[in-house]
Amino acid sequence: MKKIGLFVNPSKKKAVNLAENLIRWLKENDYVVYTDKNVADKLGFPVEAKSLEELAKSIDLAITLGGDGTLLAIARKMAPHDIPVLGINLGHLGFLTEIEVPDLFRDFEQLKANKYNIERRMMIEAQVLRENKIMEKFLALNDVVITKGPFARLIRLKARVNDAYIDTYNADGLIISTPTGSTAYSLSAGGPIVNPNMELLLLTPICPHTLQNRSIIMSKDDVINVQILAEHQEIMLTVDGQQGYELLPNDKVIVKKSDFYTKLVRIKSRSFYDILRKKLRESNCQ
Repeated sequence: MKKIGLFVNPSKKKAVNLAENLIRWLKENDYVVYTDKNVADKLGFPVEAKSLEELAKSIDLAITLGGDGTLLAIARKMAPHDIPVLGINLGHLGFLTEIEVPDLFRDFEQLKANKYNIERRMMIEAQVLRENKIMEKFLALNDVVITKGPFARLIRLKARVNDAYIDTYNADGLIISTPTGSTAYSLSAGGPIVNPNMELLLLTPICPHTLQNRSIIMSKDDVINVQILAEHQEIMLTVDGQQGYELLPNDKVIVKKSDFYTKLVRIKSRSFYDILRKKLRESNCQ
């Protein structure tokens, strides 16, 4: 993996300075480095810049410099091109990012020596149907969420799995997540923690009106169909907490396992449970 695409979140403190140091190291070690124009303009020396679409066709490895959010955004772009992603953590809780700043160059020596593994993470795809017409398609690594707008009103969501009726939820919304997304919004809504190496779908209601509504774990082969029964406006579909699409009454959201996978580069020999224990402890200390 000698052709590197570097994706930087410039809003993170010291991100640009760290990017400059990393690019120097990569070039000194015979890597070819590209980045996007917004980042290239902020660097203190010239680096070849390409559009995101061009980068996806030119690189062997995507490196993200930010937090889990930065990695999520790039993962959705890289997955259809089968490009692995390596995350450097400049955020707080990094379940997806692999490298911490103090270990940066030591870990990159491991990468250079080909001492790494590739971990495949299941993704999901969502379609918005309006009068049986596909309005939009989305790809997600963490989750797709149907949620109410700013007003304190419940929404009614009719959920089916394959041909079976599940329930009509009176709630603030529904989260449909992957195992990777089980430690994100779904966890905050009371959903279970799932080992991200598994392949399944997780349906979790947000603040349901009745106590009987609980998370449901479903097969990776199931297809979830959610119909919007609410009559009021301002109902949103959000994807990985980053993309949004306004839903209308009677719209349907169809969610199923994607054919694409996010490929995460893993250098450290850490189990998910070690990471989970550490991250949950950190979150309790904040």
